[in-house]
Amino acid sequence: MLGALPMAAHAADKVKIAMVVKSLGNGFFDAAHEGAKEAAKQLGDVEIIYTGPTTPTAEGQIDIINSLISQKVGAIVISANDANALVPITKKAMQRGIKVLSFDSGVAKEGRLLQLNPSNAELIGVKQLQMAQDATGGNGGDIAILSATAQATNQNIWIGEMKKALAKPEFAKLKLVSTVYGDDQSDKSYREAIGLLRSNPNLKVIIAPTTVGINAAAKAVVDEKLVGKVYVTGLGLPSEMAGHVKSGAVKSFAIWNPIDLGYAATYAAYEFVKGKANGKAGDNIAVGRMGKIAVDANGEAALAPPFTYDKDNVDKFAKIF
Repeated sequence: MLGALPMAAHAADKVKIAMVVKSLGNGFFDAAHEGAKEAAKQLGDVEIIYTGPTTPTAEGQIDIINSLISQKVGAIVISANDANALVPITKKAMQRGIKVLSFDSGVAKEGRLLQLNPSNAELIGVKQLQMAQDATGGNGGDIAILSATAQATNQNIWIGEMKKALAKPEFAKLKLVSTVYGDDQSDKSYREAIGLLRSNPNLKVIIAPTTVGINAAAKAVVDEKLVGKVYVTGLGLPSEMAGHVKSGAVKSFAIWNPIDLGYAATYAAYEFVKGKANGKAGDNIAVGRMGKIAVDANGEAALAPPFTYDKDNVDKFAKIF
């Protein structure tokens, strides 16, 4: 009997890290889950709880966090559907001793210990405009943005950076004519894209800074028989976008590696649970094979610059995520 006690204690000592995503069934977050599992395997004493609402709402995430508080998890890593609406429940979790980190789409500063951005916001915004410009052969023209939810933190920051960059001379030929929201739902994003195409006859490019939106917009361009006249770019998954690149609806798109993002977020959460990270400005947090991330004055850290995918490399990466 005595010999069994250490094993039981070890099982109980596993660090439970819950990854709460915007919604289940999203390929980006499925890939982030793979990264989380990789980190858990390397760390050895981590149990991953992967969860999220069926539709991307703050209410759904709040219900899930309440449940996780009852389960007494060690850490919650969340991609927020609404930065501010989640603050009361994430503060409650932290008051119960749970380490709360946000990744991808952030929770407001007072509701988390760290926000792990996949990249630098300015670079992401500028990258999407560069791809839009390239899609037009440098000729410019009318562009529109198809976003996720109107409250999505990361989407709004990137759109803000795009609007700032549009005032620069290098993007003077691009004109933003509309911004619409598909709520990160395939059917609504498709309908919004169709609406953009039909109400803007001079439209040249749809920029969708969301993996759901870019896929839906590319399908809309094909269905409306506008390939070669209107192009789609933004942030997408190679596995979902390879066919659209081949169809000609998409010349190029970008994304960071969601596997790396999920891996780093999980590793960082573990460091917080173990007392090796505090999230204060200047903190350098070890994130395994990704090295270290530096925390800024806003309690945020950035992982890596976005990477461009096109006909020359998309098939290679489509086999990965």
